[in-house]
Order: sequence, then structure tokens, then C-alpha cells
Amino acid sequence: MWILPLVGYLGSIVGFCFLTLAIASGLYYLSELVEEHTVVAKRFLTRLIYSIIGLQLLLCLVDRFPWSLTLLSVGSHVIYLGNMRRFPFVRLTDPLFVLSCVLVLVNHYLWFRHFSNAQARAFRTASSYYEAPDNIPTFTEIASYFGLCVWLVPFALFVSLSASDNVLPTMGNEDVSTPGIGGPGSADGKGRQGLFKALVDGVRNGIAEMGTIAGMKRPRNRFD
Repeated sequence: MWILPLVGYLGSIVGFCFLTLAIASGLYYLSELVEEHTVVAKRFLTRLIYSIIGLQLLLCLVDRFPWSLTLLSVGSHVIYLGNMRRFPFVRLTDPLFVLSCVLVLVNHYLWFRHFSNAQARAFRTASSYYEAPDNIPTFTEIASYFGLCVWLVPFALFVSLSASDNVLPTMGNEDVSTPGIGGPGSADGKGRQGLFKALVDGVRNGIAEMGTIAGMKRPRNRFD
């Protein structure tokens, strides 16, 4: 068979594209919801951070997770909590925000190495290659831990936070950090834009500009 494998590859590519667009559309919608309900979003994210800190302490006490990595994860979530002091606004050059980005990568690398080493030790001591060790977590458990305890809060902050540089520049620009209040001259909160939303809009505008350079014209609105 020659054609059917090509059809399978093509279908996988199309399915991946649709899945990516669906996730991006959902996150874009969530970003708009956060812009409209900043007080509720701040309360939810704060409780989420405290819940994950408690979950990590339980994993350390009950499931014997390493103390060093647990303390690193708890400290990282305390740093994430510091970004809530001026929620939803954040400066991309803020040392606390930059440190949060670094801690996300450090946590991912160290926890990935921890689980990899644990699996390697378990399979090294196994009597048979086909024997499944009982003392190591499954792929589902590891993926769930990464999704909830490593990635969830940073990703939620990335979708929720708004860049202060997008606010209209006026005197007293620091006062725009009040939750639920938009930028200067914008009482309904439309003077700011979420980081994820700004990123998606930037990519979309970049693709449109590349199409214009390539000679592709945008379709005119027939109602104009």
C-alpha cells in the first residue's frame, strides 16, 4: 500500500492543525473572559495557587516525594503568587515576572529528570524486561502531575495577565493596576489586552502582512 499511508499522514497533519486552532480559540476566549471579570479571575487564581501548594505538601508527606523538589515547587508558586499583587497587569521586565518564567523551566527540567531517573532505577532492578514495576508512577499519573502542579498556574497566569505596555500612556500610569479597572480613558477595561490575546493578534497580523507582501489582497467587506 502506498496511497493509504499518505492519507494517514495527511489526516494526522489536518487533525493536529484543527486541534491547535481549537485550543488557541478556547484560550483566546478565556483571555477575553478574564478581561471582563478580573476580580473573579484573581480570586480563582489565588485559591488555585494555595490548593496546588497544599497538594504538593500532601504528595511529599504521603507519597514520599523528595523534599528538595517539593520546596522548590512550593517556593515557585509563592513567586507566582507575587505576580497577583497588581493583577491583571504585569511588566514584562519585572524581575518577579522574569523569575517566574525561569522557575517554570527549572521545575519542568528537575521534575522530568526525577521521574526519568526513578523509572530507570526501577527497570534496572527488575528481574525481567517485561515485568512492570509497581513502585513507579504511570504515564497518566506523571502527565497529570505536570499538568496540575507544574504547568497549570504559569499557563493560567500567562492567559490572564495583561501587559502594562499596552495601556495608553498617561500621567500616573501605575494607577492602572487596580483589578477590574481598565486603562486610562477606558472605563470598561478595553484599554488593556491580555498577553495571550496580544500574542495571537500579533501572529495573525504578521500572517496578514506577509500575505499582503506576497500579493494577496484582503477580501473587501461588501457592506462597506
